[in-house]
Amino acid sequence: MTCYFRHITRVFEEIGIEVTKENKRAIDQMIHELVGVEYKDCSTAWKKVKKRLAENEDGFIANLGARIAKM
Repeated sequence: MTCYFRHITRVFEEIGIEVTKENKRAIDQMIHELVGVEYKDCSTAWKKVKKRLAENEDGFIANLGARIAKM
């Protein structure tokens, strides 16, 4: 779980969210849902996150930020 978080710390900083042990799981679940991957399939989620960031980084960040804001 959350094996890819270290690679997207800049995304979290841009959104303005601090990842803590209390919210890490919920954020991970949101990211899995956002990229359409079953929860806890970390490697597939990371592949899709990388692809989405390459295709439309601003859109991905905005979408994730909106979801996290609703937490």
